[in-house]
Amino acid sequence: MAQHAEIGHRVVSSPAGRIHLVEQGAGPLVLLVHGFPECWYSWRYQLPALAAAGYRAVAVDVRGYGRSSRPAATDAYRMTELVEDNVSVVRALGEESAVVVGHDWGATIAANSALLRPEVFRAVGLLSVPYAPRGGPRPSDVFARMRAGGGDEEFYVPYFQEPGRAEAEIEPDVRGWLAGFYAALSGDSMPGPGAPDPHFVREGGTLRERFPAGRVPAWLGERDLDVFAGEFERTGLTGALNRYRNMDRDWEDLAGYDGAPITQPSLFAGGSLDASTTWLADAIEAYPVTLPGLVSSHLLDGCGHWIQQERPDEVNRLLVDWLAGLPGS
Repeated sequence: MAQHAEIGHRVVSSPAGRIHLVEQGAGPLVLLVHGFPECWYSWRYQLPALAAAGYRAVAVDVRGYGRSSRPAATDAYRMTELVEDNVSVVRALGEESAVVVGHDWGATIAANSALLRPEVFRAVGLLSVPYAPRGGPRPSDVFARMRAGGGDEEFYVPYFQEPGRAEAEIEPDVRGWLAGFYAALSGDSMPGPGAPDPHFVREGGTLRERFPAGRVPAWLGERDLDVFAGEFERTGLTGALNRYRNMDRDWEDLAGYDGAPITQPSLFAGGSLDASTTWLADAIEAYPVTLPGLVSSHLLDGCGHWIQQERPDEVNRLLVDWLAGLPGS
C-alpha cells in the first residue's frame, strides 16, 4: 500500500550532468523543488504524506546542491537551465507530465518550469515566495537601491551576488551559520521588531552578526542540522549561491515572457511573518491577473519562511487537498 512505500534514492541524467532525487510512493508525479540553503531533505515531511495520499513524490537536489552536479561556470545556474533539469527528471522517471511544487528559490524555479514548459508541468504549487512575472528594471539595479540604516546597510542579495564574499563568511563554520540563518527566518525564533534586520549587512559586517544568538527554531533538530550542514560542508556554498548570481541573466533570458501569467492550476502558501510574503504583498494581490488558475492562497499565522518544515501538517493538508482536486489526480 502507498502509505508503506519506502523512500528511495536515485541519480538521473540531466543537462547539469546528474540530478540526485529521493522518491516515495506511486501514482501521479509530484516534483518537489527546494530553496536556499537546503536540499531534498527539506521535504522529509511531505514525501511520506504525499505517498500515503496516492502520489509519486519526488524531491530533487537542485543543480549545485547535495549529490547533484555542480557545474563550474556561474552561468550554468541560470533559470532556463534549472527548468530543463526539472524536465529531464520527469522524462527520466518515465512520465509525460508532473505537478511541480517549490519552496523559496524552488518556488521561482517551479513557477518558471510551469511558465516555460506548460506541456510538462500541469499544475504548480508555490511555498513562501509568490509568483511575480518578469518585468521592471534590471534586478541588480533594484537590489542595489534596497539599503537600510540610512543607506549604510546592504541588502543580502547583492552581498550573495559577489563571488566568494558570502562563501568567506559561511564556509569556516557552515553548521553554525546555517543554524543562525534558519533561526533568523523562523517564526518562533526570528529577531524581534526592534532588532536589526537580518536581511541587511552593515558596511564591513556580516549577515551572521544579525542572527539571533542562542535561539533554535522548534522544527530544527540536531539530526536535521546534521543533514543540512553535512551536505554544505562537503559541497561548499558556491553552487547554491550561483542562483543569486544569475538574476540579471534570467531577466535577459526571459524578456519574451515579460508580465506573462501562469495559467495552470496553482496554489500558494506562505507564512504571515515571512519577509518574502510581506515585501511581495503586491505580487500576492496581483494573483487574479498573474495566476488566473489559482485554486487557493493561504497565509499561515505566526509562520516564518521555512513553511513546510515549520508547519508540516498544515502544509501537507493544503497540498493533498489541492492535488486531489486537480484534473487527472
